[in-house]
Amino acid sequence: MFIIRYGTLAHTAGCLPLKELTAALQTYNIDFVQLALSKAIQDIDLSPGKLSPGLASYIGEQFDRAGIRIGVLGCYINPIHPDPTVRRAEINRFKEHLRYARLFGAPMVATETGALTTFQELDPYRYEELGWDALKATIEELAEEAEKWGVFLGLEGVSTHTLSSPAKMRRILDEVPSSSIGVVFDPCNLIGEEVHLQDEIVDQSFSLFGDRIILAHLKGIYEEGGRIRHGAPGAGLFHTAEFLNKLEAHKPMIDVSLEDVTSLEIRDTVNLLRNLHKSL
Repeated sequence: MFIIRYGTLAHTAGCLPLKELTAALQTYNIDFVQLALSKAIQDIDLSPGKLSPGLASYIGEQFDRAGIRIGVLGCYINPIHPDPTVRRAEINRFKEHLRYARLFGAPMVATETGALTTFQELDPYRYEELGWDALKATIEELAEEAEKWGVFLGLEGVSTHTLSSPAKMRRILDEVPSSSIGVVFDPCNLIGEEVHLQDEIVDQSFSLFGDRIILAHLKGIYEEGGRIRHGAPGAGLFHTAEFLNKLEAHKPMIDVSLEDVTSLEIRDTVNLLRNLHKSL
């Protein structure tokens, strides 16, 4: 049986010196991490311009010694920031991650896509179109850079962001036809408040871009006082077992990064999901 591999955000363990970080992550019973450099590694200056082949390789080696892959570099920028100077700095930071990703051992660099309402004050009638145009221009530039370095640009859709639906994810894949672009599929982020439509949203996602998924995120959906919140995977309102079954059918042995889970919950959550998956 091809098993799904589970990981989590490296900074679930906190922002720690590198060797303390890898030692803590070893206790989690995970296969890989999603590493956001500045959020996770305390004792190395990883600000823009600091990366080198030696530094990237050194960090990758420490994770390798701990038996944990760096499955993805998280570089969550705002690719449609309304200030062109800030946006350029964000794009350049992402490009630096793309250049060095392979030396960390990571096959992809991932980001979300900026708030849907970013340009609403500027133009209350055309703000979605303005956001889309800004996103497309950024993605074209980043995809070209990703192609140069042989890594994936991972795009994550969120119900309140520019890529707010499965259809919009499909649209960006069509409009920027680069094989370097892959989807980071977080079903709960796309579902948003539409919990009653979750199966429809998940199925539509697999239908529209199932072949382009390169990483999945997993969390739980919970209702408290009439409001929806996210929490540890494996419980709550999200149909976790069904999702894992569909995910494995489309992408056997894919990496699944667990979110909204604390360091104290992670081992039990991984065991719960593995047992849940076995019972299918």
